[in-house]
Amino acid sequence: MKLVLTEFVTLDGVSQGPGSPSEDPSDGFTQGGWLVPFLDETFVRRTSEWLELADGLLFGRRTYEAFARDWPQITDPDDPYTVRMNALPKYVVTSTLPEAAWDPTTILEGDPVESVAKLKTEPGRELQIHGSARLGNALLAAGLVDTLRLAVAPTVVGSGRRLLDHPGLPVGLQLTKHEVTGTGLLLLEYDATGTAEVGEYEGVGAFV
Repeated sequence: MKLVLTEFVTLDGVSQGPGSPSEDPSDGFTQGGWLVPFLDETFVRRTSEWLELADGLLFGRRTYEAFARDWPQITDPDDPYTVRMNALPKYVVTSTLPEAAWDPTTILEGDPVESVAKLKTEPGRELQIHGSARLGNALLAAGLVDTLRLAVAPTVVGSGRRLLDHPGLPVGLQLTKHEVTGTGLLLLEYDATGTAEVGEYEGVGAFV
């Protein structure tokens, strides 16, 4: 399976708490709900299409527990995500979760990089990470992420957990798809290309 990191971020890179002020107030974060003003039909249609490509969902413990609490409670038959989210095979990377009640779920213990690398060899289309920024960062730094999908909101919140904040080597990306919704969301898709290239500008003058 191809590993796809799907994230909602602000213009300053924050991925924490997009859906509501109470979604993730950890570390004193008070700016949650920043994505909601920009939701529109294009966003819903495109993100539901992304979800249709998944043959499995991969989570860290924190995001898994939040999703496992909320998604089984959504009963609206017209919701474009619920049936798919609840039915797909789910995998959670954790050494502290004793059991997983959101069926069907498999707990991946041991080294996350080794566990996910092995999981990627299984047949299927996409193994998608939703949320779980810390896990996504670790796997991106390890070279396991194949594709990065972002919905970038035109807002700056100034604080909160940032998505692309990993201590590994610089990661090269190639833009493969892009779209702007009517509310100004940028929907971007990148393929990972290995270690990012650098160069030296040889023109007249210098950048300041």
